[in-house]
Amino acid sequence: MAVEQAVIIEFNYGFDDLKPFYDLSEKLNSIVENSGLGQYDGHEMNMDNSDGSFYLYGPDAKKLYEVIRDTIERTAFMKGANVILRLGPPEERVKMINFSLNLN
Repeated sequence: MAVEQAVIIEFNYGFDDLKPFYDLSEKLNSIVENSGLGQYDGHEMNMDNSDGSFYLYGPDAKKLYEVIRDTIERTAFMKGANVILRLGPPEERVKMINFSLNLN
């Protein structure tokens, strides 16, 4: 399976308790692994817990996002998150779709 495309989710966090962050990380890993659509490559969190990112890779970023969409939309700290769908390899001029999660 070619792992050329990516889903990158950048979010604000700002909580002392990291349990919700790690819970979501584990859910994303499980969903992606069970879907067979790619791989969950992990996360980053600022030292002060202010913001972080999740990284997912696979042959089809749109399908990969669709399989995790409900989970991230049900997660309160994802409100306002920036989602980047990179529709090709990490090169210049690769098409990207960029949007914010405006959750209720």
